[in-house]
Amino acid sequence: MSNFDLAIWSFPVLLLLVFLRAPIALAMIGVGVGGTYLVIGTPMMTLNQLKTLTYGTFSNYSFSIIPLFLLMGQFATISGMSTSLFKAAESFLGHRKGGVAMSAVGACAGFGAICGSSLATAATMGQVALPEMRRYGYPDSLSTGALAAGGTLGILIPPSVILVIYAILAEQNIAKLFVAALIPGILAALGYMLAISIWMRVSPNSAAVSPRVPWGERLVMLGKIWPVILIFVAVVGGIYGGIFTPTEAAAVGAAGTFLVALFSGQMTLPKMSEAILSTAAASAMIFLIILGAGIYNNFLSLTQLPQVTSAWVGAQGFSPWFVLTIVLLMYLLFGCVMDSLSMVLLTVPIIFPIMSVLDFGMSANDFGLWFGILVLIVVEVGLITPPVGLNLFIINSMAKGTPISATYRGALPFVATDLVRVAILACFPAITLWLVWVIDAFG
Repeated sequence: MSNFDLAIWSFPVLLLLVFLRAPIALAMIGVGVGGTYLVIGTPMMTLNQLKTLTYGTFSNYSFSIIPLFLLMGQFATISGMSTSLFKAAESFLGHRKGGVAMSAVGACAGFGAICGSSLATAATMGQVALPEMRRYGYPDSLSTGALAAGGTLGILIPPSVILVIYAILAEQNIAKLFVAALIPGILAALGYMLAISIWMRVSPNSAAVSPRVPWGERLVMLGKIWPVILIFVAVVGGIYGGIFTPTEAAAVGAAGTFLVALFSGQMTLPKMSEAILSTAAASAMIFLIILGAGIYNNFLSLTQLPQVTSAWVGAQGFSPWFVLTIVLLMYLLFGCVMDSLSMVLLTVPIIFPIMSVLDFGMSANDFGLWFGILVLIVVEVGLITPPVGLNLFIINSMAKGTPISATYRGALPFVATDLVRVAILACFPAITLWLVWVIDAFG
């Protein structure tokens, strides 16, 4: 068997291990180490490669941004910002049909701006918004579907942990990726609200509306979310303005959310210890997946699979848009069986070189930004599609008595809006890149 054939057969083996419920990190490590041994042929050289790769991966300074953003999300959860965001959104939208569910989506977008994790956003906002939606009689399918979809905004609204990892893998500018994600993130929130509005038009009597809030009270509620705005501007604005490096900005964000939690009276020593331990556990999980993906991708590099595939695609004369469609469909299928982080780590080192040789009529830098946002959106769809939609399971576990089938049904309208958004952003790259161009022009 040739090295190329070995690389091809490694994919079904890896997927089989995932289907058998092997942890994705261990599956990638096992297949990667086994494949590397079959290519090199000597155990000692294989172990030397493993040692070198492990040190090279974990000594990468850029990855230090990940635990800082995770810690920022933990402190934001403790601070009670989620409740303030939801109450502020509800004061403006709650009196409309579907307004409480729309408020939940808006609050998810706001919380995602200081969290960077989809799962944390879904879990935190679920605790705040789910009881309120049940109080107003929202169907369990709509309530859980809206919160699961809203949670995905945590990895699209910057700062985003997965966006940082994509930037490192594809060697893209983190600050520009954050800016490029803003408009697609806003479109996502508006699309989810539109789906809720259509649902309520189809079933107009399925939920009550909350009383209209006077403008004075709305402004008071709005004033309570100033820490969210301040931290977001400090982190994203500081990065793009050249005041901070991305790692320094993550540290500033973590310190800012800590101070908000401290002065709000929510921060206690046990809660701080729990936040640090949770951050350490999540960081360890992410770094193990990063190592597994690195080992597996190192094996694929030894077989020359990315280079051979890239050359083959270029020689076939396929339309770039046809190849892009196939790649995005592949991500949608992978999203049904894999988590988003594993997908990005496993596929970007293989797919990005193939896509970067195709001519989409834009510069290499613009293509890297645009393609990254498309990948992130399609990966985000995987969080709310069965059978491994992690956000669906998180929200369903919080909605006691709600069948998982109801949550699946409730997510379908939001998946539809995601697919429409992907099509629009793919056909009109300027929507994603416009804000980057504007800031560059004035920078």
